[in-house]
Order: sequence, then C-alpha cells, then structure tokens
Amino acid sequence: MRIQRALARAGVASRRKADALVEAGRVTVNGAVAVLGQVVDPARDRILVDGAPVAAPAPPQWFVLHKPAGIMTTARDPQGRRTVFDLVPRVPGLTYVGRLDLLTEGVLLLTTDGVAAHRLTHPSGEVEREYAVTVEGDVASALPRLRRGVELEDGPARVARASAEPLGRGRHVLTLVLGEGRNREVRRIAHAVGLVVDRLVRVRYGPVTLGTLPVGTWRSLTAEEAAALGVTAPARRGPYRPARRD
Repeated sequence: MRIQRALARAGVASRRKADALVEAGRVTVNGAVAVLGQVVDPARDRILVDGAPVAAPAPPQWFVLHKPAGIMTTARDPQGRRTVFDLVPRVPGLTYVGRLDLLTEGVLLLTTDGVAAHRLTHPSGEVEREYAVTVEGDVASALPRLRRGVELEDGPARVARASAEPLGRGRHVLTLVLGEGRNREVRRIAHAVGLVVDRLVRVRYGPVTLGTLPVGTWRSLTAEEAAALGVTAPARRGPYRPARRD
C-alpha cells in the first residue's frame, strides 16, 4: 500500500495529514526519507514518524450500515449535513463501498481495505446490487424495456433481473438487480422508462443483505459474507450495534 495509507491505517493521522507528514520529510522507510505515493509493506518495512516506529496496520475492518434517507455518503459535507461516518465507529482509513445518494436507503459497506473497496465497486467486478424501488407509472410497459436494457446519457445500462409487485393505486415495488453502480443509475433507469421513484432501497450488495438490520444501525461483516466477497475481516464482534458515537 502507499505510505500515506499505511500511516492512516496504523492510526497515525488522517490520509490528508499523512500526506503532509510525508511531504515535510518526517517519515522514513528503512532509513530513507519517504516520498509521497511510495509503496510500502507495513509488515516488513520499518516505518518511522519523527523517529518513532509505526505499528503495522490493524486487520481490515468491515461494517454493514443500514443507511437512512437524508444521510450523505461522503467523508465531510460542506453544508454540515450528517454523513454515514457519523453513524459508525471512528476507524482510521475507513471508506465506503459503493455510494448511495442522499435519498437512497439500504445496505452500505464500509471498510479500511481500500484495495478491496475498489475491486468491489469497479464495473469489471460485476458485483450484484439489488434494489427495491417503489414507483408510480406504467410498470407493465416499463418491465420489457428494463429487461432489454436502457440507454442512458453515459452509456447503456443493463438490468440483470427485473420484476414487480403491485401495491395498489398505481404504485408498484420493482425489484431490480444490476451488476454495476453508476451515479444515480437506478433513478435514471426508472426515469428513462417513464417511472417516478417514490422510494429507493438497496437491499443487497453482493452476498450482503439488509435482513433485519434496523435503519440507522450497523453490524460487523460476518465470516461467511467476507468469504463470499473474497475479503479478510475480523470475526464478528457481538450483536448488532446502534449507530451512535459514545
């Protein structure tokens, strides 16, 4: 991993502050002054900050959050709105896996394993995302179009599976499964086939399902889920925990 990420993962400083430490020449690797972007192996290389040794990073942490509507998926918001990082423990180097927009709810993975996060979000990985979409409109006409695929302004969008259940009064719950996660893709797909989205919930990301996890709370990734994702995660630590800061 890059030196600044190694420092962040070890809890020395945030990524931004770690950049500043390296640029100031305060970090050495095996006796030589480190340079920004340098690749290191924290398990083998001797890393010092101001002459003090840096411990090897802790094992990757993984959290499953039931993101509520109205919460930003970002590290910090210029308008001061709450973010997903306000709902989970403060862990150095934590990042999200697949952004959810402000009004979208559901499964959001967060991890300190940046390499795995990139792999799981890249379109080449084709990790399935399943959504429950409450819509209004002509669903009978929209479903065949969804199954054929929809042309968006940034290229074609392919829906792996699409089905619908009526709610009454012209409303349906669509189940949509996609193999990628472009910006606001589900909402744009629905709009392209003439449907109005009332509510959007991501109920599954790969093998990780929402289950009975209450809105606004988090849990640790299970060993079974980690194995299915092909990632390393510590053993699950106790029951579901409320999304709060102590």
